[in-house]
Formats: sequence, structure tokens, C-alpha cells
Amino acid sequence: MHLAIAGNIGSGKTTLTTLLAKHYKYQPHYENVDDNPYLNDFYKDMQRWSFNLQIYFLNSRFSQLMDLRKSGAKIIQDRTIYEDAYIFAPNLHAMGLMTTRDFENYMDLFSLMDEFLNPPDLMIYLRASVPALVANIQKRGREYEEAIRLDYLTRLNERYEAWISTYDKGKLLIIDIDNNRFHEESEDLGKIIQAIDGELNGLF
Repeated sequence: MHLAIAGNIGSGKTTLTTLLAKHYKYQPHYENVDDNPYLNDFYKDMQRWSFNLQIYFLNSRFSQLMDLRKSGAKIIQDRTIYEDAYIFAPNLHAMGLMTTRDFENYMDLFSLMDEFLNPPDLMIYLRASVPALVANIQKRGREYEEAIRLDYLTRLNERYEAWISTYDKGKLLIIDIDNNRFHEESEDLGKIIQAIDGELNGLF
């Protein structure tokens, strides 16, 4: 069983991954932020480091998925390889922060990897407004995120909505986090678990 949580920066993916892993007793698998050698440089100079960062994410997430397939464990994944390919890389290219040559190279590599991927059994998308994202980002106080611009978050949100509206790789559950304080309210978390159970019951 493979559950995946998708959503913009600051939508609460890591928090929900932790809470659901505890509830379902699944293995949590997080985005490797602290050990990422490019992240600080990227937020200081996006144009210089965008390709390096995206290749790092693509490689680390593909390796993670291959390891998970071998293990056969029940897992919950914080962010997916699809978000890298369909949201972050195209957005950087559209903003002029990744050259067309690098973007085409990146997408060719992803297309090759995609042939070996099994999509998650359930994709959980955390939908959030930009003000909600900003509030969450400020709350957690990561130094490298202080330079994130509003227009960057807005562009990402637009791409997330476009991607999720055409997502057809498997079951999809959308959660509006503007109206759900699952990280603080057990009742709100319970609503999410109830919705997930409803989707999972249809898988068996």
C-alpha cells in the first residue's frame, strides 16, 4: 500500500504524513530537505541552481521509490516525483529560471524513469490558498524559505490546480486545508482519516 501526499510549499504535507503514519502504522517517507546540498543556494540564486536542484530531487525520489518497491512496506510519502516533473521544473522553465536545453534534458530523464514507476494507490492533495501557505511557512521559520516570493507560490498553486484537475494515475482525495486545522484539531484530523478510509475501502 502506497499513500502519497501532494501539495504546495507550506501546505502541511510533512505534518500530515507524520500523523497518518502514526494512525495507520505505515512507514513515513519524507522529502530530504535538511541534507539537500542545493536548497540554500537555489533560494539565493534560482537561475544558477534550478537544474541542479531538480535533478537532485528527481534522483533522490526515484531512488526512494525503487527502494520502497523492493521492501514491499506500507508507506506514506511526503511529496511525489510527479510534482517535481509537472509543477516545479515547468514552473522554473516558464519563469526563465531554467533554460530550455536543461528543461528538455530533465523531462527526457523523467520520461525514462516514469516507465519504471508505479503510481500511489491513493494520492492525497492538500489544497491551500497563498495566504494560508505564507502563514504556515512563517510559522515554521526555515531560514532558506524566507526568500520565497508571493508570485512564486502563486504560480506553483496555479500549476498544482492544473495538474490535479487532470490527474488520472489512480485514486485522488482533495483536502482543503484552509478549512481544516488537522495539525491542531483532532476532529479535523478525524475527518481526513474518515475520507481516506472511504477511499481505501474501495481498493480492496
